[in-house]
Amino acid sequence: MSKGQVLVLGSNATQLGLRGGGTATVGQYLNETAVPALALLDAGYDIVLATPNGAKPHIDAASVSVDHFGGDETAFQRAKYFFASHPAMNDVRTLKSVVDEGLDGFAGVFVPGGHAPIVDLMVDRDAGTILRHFHAAAKPTALLCHGPVVVVAALEDASAFRKALEEGDDAWAADLARDWIYAGYRMTVFSASEEKIAEEQVLKGELYFDMEKALRSAGGNVSVTDKNFASNVVVDRELITGQNPASDRAMADALIEALDRAAA
Repeated sequence: MSKGQVLVLGSNATQLGLRGGGTATVGQYLNETAVPALALLDAGYDIVLATPNGAKPHIDAASVSVDHFGGDETAFQRAKYFFASHPAMNDVRTLKSVVDEGLDGFAGVFVPGGHAPIVDLMVDRDAGTILRHFHAAAKPTALLCHGPVVVVAALEDASAFRKALEEGDDAWAADLARDWIYAGYRMTVFSASEEKIAEEQVLKGELYFDMEKALRSAGGNVSVTDKNFASNVVVDRELITGQNPASDRAMADALIEALDRAAA
């Protein structure tokens, strides 16, 4: 018997604009999607995947590597098979349909990382509605790597906030972030120093803003590890954030613990 349903917010983005022109091909990270999802299923929870347009998310080619699974070939192959074949990864809903049908039946929500969420989920109005619901109900809300930047979708005008970040207008960003529901929350996200490495080695270009600054500009109390790509999870009230790909299992464990505690 299922312990409950967890809503997974996926991205449909495949191209990310870079400073100075050009784009990088992006998607969700395989391990950041599959490791927490499999952990939830193994713990007795069902998952429902929803995206802005209802299409299955694209997996970033940079993440399709055994290196993101600690060199464990069995875990790597299980993740690939899961994402390709499991009904939960293929019966994809639209965010709007999930909102319209009601969110009360979900025990928690999870947002995987990869650069893709910066493009669509960060400014998606339905994602904002979902986050505000889980915040108001104090239900576990977990986000991983670049996923935590999606919490700005809960702002009244997230699109304008992102534009302010892109233009480097700190005063405008601060004004748009007034009354943000996560103001003062402790949280983590893919660090600025980790992003520099990703820009050089993966994206081959510079982003318009880094995720640390985005969340601090909104009012988040952001902390990151001194060591790049070391696992780091921060829990504050209902919000659970993981810093980077290496935080996949630790973030999943924290989410499952919070879900079990809420159910009890």
